[in-house]
Amino acid sequence: MKHYGLRRRRVSLTSVLAVVVLFTATGLLLLTLRSVDPPPSSPGGFLPDLDGRRVETRVSGDDSNSLMSSPAIKQLETGNVTGAQSKSCATVEEMGESFEDEPWKESLRVKRIIRQHFLINAYSNHSFTLNEVKHLWRQHGCVKNYGRHLVIRIDDFLKPAKTNVLCSNWRKWEQPIIWFQNTTDAMGSQFFLKNVYPEMRSAAYDLFGQPEQLQSRPNVFGELMAFLISPSAEVKEAVDVVLAGGPDPDISLHMRMLMNRPVRAVQAALNCVQKAMHNLQNKQRPRLVLVSDTPSFVKSLLPNISEFAEVLHFDYKKFQGTIPRDDKTVQKNLDFRVKDWGPAPRWVAFVDFFLAARAKHAVISGAHRRVGTTYAQLVASLAAANQLGENHTNPSFSFLSSFQSNLLTNGLRMQVGWGHVWNRFAGPLSCENQTHQCAFTPLSPPAWWDGLWQSPMSRDVRRLSMYGVSVSGLGTVDESALKSHCASKKTTVRTVMLI
Repeated sequence: MKHYGLRRRRVSLTSVLAVVVLFTATGLLLLTLRSVDPPPSSPGGFLPDLDGRRVETRVSGDDSNSLMSSPAIKQLETGNVTGAQSKSCATVEEMGESFEDEPWKESLRVKRIIRQHFLINAYSNHSFTLNEVKHLWRQHGCVKNYGRHLVIRIDDFLKPAKTNVLCSNWRKWEQPIIWFQNTTDAMGSQFFLKNVYPEMRSAAYDLFGQPEQLQSRPNVFGELMAFLISPSAEVKEAVDVVLAGGPDPDISLHMRMLMNRPVRAVQAALNCVQKAMHNLQNKQRPRLVLVSDTPSFVKSLLPNISEFAEVLHFDYKKFQGTIPRDDKTVQKNLDFRVKDWGPAPRWVAFVDFFLAARAKHAVISGAHRRVGTTYAQLVASLAAANQLGENHTNPSFSFLSSFQSNLLTNGLRMQVGWGHVWNRFAGPLSCENQTHQCAFTPLSPPAWWDGLWQSPMSRDVRRLSMYGVSVSGLGTVDESALKSHCASKKTTVRTVMLI
């Protein structure tokens, strides 16, 4: 059995979590545990500023009871605060200052962990379907000769009352296959960072980086993709056609416009492109990949960007390569998703993805509504990983978010998706009525609120309560309450015996 990678072996917790990350296909990042909120010490909702002035907190309702626990407020209390930190809210650009310098040393460390994991477990470029695994299981007599049944243990993340992500030591599970179900964004796997078992949290820290430092989170998901995926020959052919024998692009701009083309979005995107170009050294006319779900928006943006950059864009209607066109029946069934996905056939998204991920210096995400979608996150993560080789001592790469001012009228409250990169900054510490913003962005979206300027929306507080997690208005997790919840929670074991 050892030749097929199916032999049972003791592996490190880091390896176990690496496999979980692989099969749940989620982005990962560093977060940390934080103590329960202390009671407020300043009455009236005001805090002293450095020069003796008072800073109005402007938080009401449930959020006001836990304001003093915010990392930003804690720094105000101790006097360890400068510049933007002396304010009671922050702009997106101020929030992104921690992400200006990507933690390439931490990412390189994780790159080596991933490589070592796959070397130890004898993985190759060959993969197996479940039917093939079942065939091999029977062929080698795993049940008859070794008494080992092929069993899958299923843990459904979207069923808070049944999932064991917070309350169980997965290292002790005996089933050969674990399916962490319904983790469709970057949040599910990061729940291990709050698991009540110290060895589970320790393994998560080994994989995700040091706790309590937003700027030290490695690009785990990007490094996994760089190791595991590559474009098919047909997709690579399309990418090469766009590049036309020239060098890889310097910048990629992804705009998810949902069939809209607002002028302010164009202005904000142009500002962000200029910011990315400013970081390029001696580059007179950079190459820029433009990707969007809205063809009319591409047409409106092309003339502006073409004035200072060489624009690359994949026009699938003109492509004469070997990729088969979508069946008309299948395309008809997808018509209802045109506003969400755009009118292009689905295979075009793969070409755009691998083309945009060739960016050498920056990926920019803009949108009509929610910025930093999963697609943009994956593009940026893979692009950053592609630039980090063993010999790269200080790679220069940036992930930038482009916000037009109307998206920030109420701060970041429109960033409601759990998997969106700015969701964990969308609470009361996000300033209202901001101007256009071009912010440095984490390659992996946070799942908790441990860092500076992070604060939750009330809907997220309510959702986490379903998992037994008590979160304050500014994101502090009540660890004692979580332990009590886990102690009283009935363990759910759901398995499927295949053989």
